[in-house]
Amino acid sequence: MSTPSHAAGRAAAPFSLGHFVAGHHVAGTSGREGPVYNPATGALRGHVAFATADETRAAIAAAEAALPGWAGTTPLQRARVMFRFKALLEEHADELSLLLTSEHGKVLSDARGELTRGIEVVEFVCGIPQ
Repeated sequence: MSTPSHAAGRAAAPFSLGHFVAGHHVAGTSGREGPVYNPATGALRGHVAFATADETRAAIAAAEAALPGWAGTTPLQRARVMFRFKALLEEHADELSLLLTSEHGKVLSDARGELTRGIEVVEFVCGIPQ
């Protein structure tokens, strides 16, 4: 992993976070949102949309609709999906570690360790078909 210490100190542009439903980013419609702060610095990072009851029901319905397809996926195919997920975690380790630092207030070394532990869990899941 490279040392992204300079990137960690940069202030990112404020973001607006909506919802992710059925594989798509969806803006919130409630008109309500909450601030997202960097706990390490106290700086405002952006805002997250609060969902309406209808938006919550739509997300639940999308998850319920996806369940039969995933349930019908063989363990070997599921493991292949998880192997790809593991590869993406490793490929983006520096970026994810910086996100953990800015969103959870962890020092970068702790964030890297947490990510490594998460990757170990994914590795375990990849072996379940055996």
